[in-house]
Amino acid sequence: MRFERPLKILIHGLNYAPEMVGVAVYTTGLAEELARRGHEVAVVAGKAYYPGWMVHPDLRGGWRRRTRQNNVDLTYVAHYIPANPSGLKRVLHHMSFAFSSVIPLLLLAWRQRPDVVFVVAPSLIAAPFGRLAALVGGAKSWIHIQDFEVEAAIATGLVARHGIGTRLAYWFEERVLQSFGRVSSISPAMCRKCADKGVAVDRIVEFRNWAEIDHIRPAEGTSTYRMDWNILTPHVALYSGNIANKQGIEILVEVAKSLSHRADLTFVICGEGPNRVHLERLAEGLTNVQFHDLQPKERLNDLLGLATIHLLPQLAGTADLVLPSKMANMMASGRAIIATTLPETGLAEEVSGCGLIVPPGDAIGFARAIETLLDHEDIRLEFALEGRKRAEERWERGSIIDHLEADFRTLLE
Repeated sequence: MRFERPLKILIHGLNYAPEMVGVAVYTTGLAEELARRGHEVAVVAGKAYYPGWMVHPDLRGGWRRRTRQNNVDLTYVAHYIPANPSGLKRVLHHMSFAFSSVIPLLLLAWRQRPDVVFVVAPSLIAAPFGRLAALVGGAKSWIHIQDFEVEAAIATGLVARHGIGTRLAYWFEERVLQSFGRVSSISPAMCRKCADKGVAVDRIVEFRNWAEIDHIRPAEGTSTYRMDWNILTPHVALYSGNIANKQGIEILVEVAKSLSHRADLTFVICGEGPNRVHLERLAEGLTNVQFHDLQPKERLNDLLGLATIHLLPQLAGTADLVLPSKMANMMASGRAIIATTLPETGLAEEVSGCGLIVPPGDAIGFARAIETLLDHEDIRLEFALEGRKRAEERWERGSIIDHLEADFRTLLE
């Protein structure tokens, strides 16, 4: 899909490269792919901090940093980054990005006169300034929901379920979503939730995160990480990604304890985040668990190929509020998945046929699911083949961005 003329697209989002996980991967990938296709792309983002919750060394110092990377006009702005991101501190964190980014955003909108202002949530608190930028620049407005921040904060215990603050947050969320010309999200379940929040169905678009299916492929040999990390067991149960509240990752320590008798299995938890120190304390004394930092993107295929089984823990109540971005690459790697979710959720729908699901918090059920896959290679391989097939059908980057370009055309017309 190509336009008769290049589009001018202004992207406003908190997370961007050099962050290596989460939302930043997809905002960066979108901006760079649109630029590669000939569109004029500008981005206003926060200084990279995630998942370690500290400013990336390359971006320290100064309020604003403007640069050009891979044909994208990029402006980084400083913002408050709490070392211990509790509920109130997270609100201040998002508010600081909103107010720090508004001047560069509006100036770019006025000068660039974009066709589309594309806002990525999180941060929803900053989204009204993206809507204002669209008005200033005479552009169409689009908000893309990577996760529903209010409900995710409630589900993870960061904010109270009831109270005037929560009601105000819901009201704000609905007003913001309804104010945009287009609202997109990353799964059918999350798109349905947008409709539940009062967004007209004809303004809702599914825009998935993608798998790197050209770079992530089923491993044919032995992963080099086995030697690097001295892993001697035949099987590895791998979790790789952010280690924060909404993953419910503590269950993996319980599962590892219950499977400590299995001499054929090593648990590898590879990632960073505010919950890692707590998790390491819980796992003290366990010889079947290894912790490692995030690995370079260039070695991602080798890392995912280390797994016999991919682990995808989630807290109860978050399955339709977020769709873990790591899942697409898990499928592309040709390995079976075990996720914690309930059968009627969107996450269960995505995993069906590619792995097993167990109820959130059910460590015994999780352990049994692991043993089922370890002891039945035929089932494991069937899930692995279906996962790779599904990644090719549903999660291919070029096709996903082709559809987005077509949706841009529809919006502009």
